[in-house]
Amino acid sequence: MSLPTLKLISHKLCPYVQRARIVLEEKSIPHEIEFIDLADKPQWFLDISPLGKVPVLLVDGEPLFESAVIAEYLDEVTPGSLHPSDPLDKAKNRSWIEFASSTLDSIGAFYSARDQAAFDKAQTTLKQRFRTLEGALGAGPYFNGRELSLVDAAFGPVFRYFDVIDGYADFGFFDDAPKVAAWRAVLRRHPSVKRAAVDDYAERLHDFFLKRDSVLTSIIASHRVGDSAKHVINGGQPASP
Repeated sequence: MSLPTLKLISHKLCPYVQRARIVLEEKSIPHEIEFIDLADKPQWFLDISPLGKVPVLLVDGEPLFESAVIAEYLDEVTPGSLHPSDPLDKAKNRSWIEFASSTLDSIGAFYSARDQAAFDKAQTTLKQRFRTLEGALGAGPYFNGRELSLVDAAFGPVFRYFDVIDGYADFGFFDDAPKVAAWRAVLRRHPSVKRAAVDDYAERLHDFFLKRDSVLTSIIASHRVGDSAKHVINGGQPASP
């Protein structure tokens, strides 16, 4: 079956775009990518994106939006599947994909917190989320066992944030979730997950954090770890504060 012409409208820091890119890379699907500035959205993008968000996938010019929908579409139109075949298992996987989306919201609350109380609350919430996730994991190395799934594609971008955040301080996010920590390490090395981010992702994310005027911004400044946190995405290790 011949594939349609695919073009992914993207932003260089968007974790939801990375979900789609992981599927595209994992299944070696030919595609183009166009990056836009979400702070200055072009009118043509607003015309095709009902929610004004990325990703949008142009399928022979027809727009498809929402990352989970795009990922499932890409999976369904190519051989093999990144979803379980059993309907209940598939439904459970979809539930954990939604959990990944909610976790991204919690990460946003963490790096945007303007006062210590909000920062501490967001940190506690994230730790609890990873403890909850710990109970859902089996023997690994991936969420469903030996093969990468759409759940892995959803959590790869979640964990990528901490490759940078861990360079600032030891927040202990994974202290009570050893299986999650091991899964994170596996995904960090997985080729399609690595290729889903732009080469200078760590530097871009670091600069993004510095502009938030948040508690995390203050921590970065006080520890003076700006340069050390920029090299942890592609093979580096988190720096000591």
